[in-house]
Amino acid sequence: MPAFDTALAVLDWLGLVVFAVTGALVASRKEMDIVGFVLLGTATGIGGGTLRDLVLDVPVFWTVEPAYLTTCVAVSCLVFFTAHIPQSRWVLLLWFDAAGLALFAVAGAEKALAAGTGPAVAIFLGVATATFGGILRDVIGAEPSIALRREIYVTAALLAAAAYVSLEAAGAPREVAIGTGLAAGFALRGAALRYGWSLPRYRPRPGRTPDEIGR
Repeated sequence: MPAFDTALAVLDWLGLVVFAVTGALVASRKEMDIVGFVLLGTATGIGGGTLRDLVLDVPVFWTVEPAYLTTCVAVSCLVFFTAHIPQSRWVLLLWFDAAGLALFAVAGAEKALAAGTGPAVAIFLGVATATFGGILRDVIGAEPSIALRREIYVTAALLAAAAYVSLEAAGAPREVAIGTGLAAGFALRGAALRYGWSLPRYRPRPGRTPDEIGR
């Protein structure tokens, strides 16, 4: 379905741009130079897909289509001169980021299945595609990692990838599987943004500490 594939391509580029912007904005908060902007923006934009392709042992996507790399560089440089604009629209960026997160999770899982992996590996690589760039961004920018925050982020990517893979395994049409995965991941991330949802935290039971037990 050409229209469906066109819509996915548009969302793919939009997600790439938004991810690059969020990375560059971390550089703005750290008051980095333009090289730091490019490093963080590019790592966020293409980091997840790079890890996925390396694990799958296939050509890394941005070496085949360098436009992905040059877009991240260009967006990061643009943010260096205009960081106040996206920063003032941070809430809107978060919603676009939620859409990109779901799309990258589904796209990563789809590519993994096409490469012959099993469902569990495909789901894992879908999550990695959607989140690893953000993890790199936070490590390089010395920010609290998205993998360790209470907010629902990785879980939304997991839901998107799992929904897609499950429907694909059940023989659902590609459009249905992809659409359901996108909707599930976006809905969960969106609800978390709107209502402040988070997963329950571990709370130690009252009693003797491990040091006390060892005495």
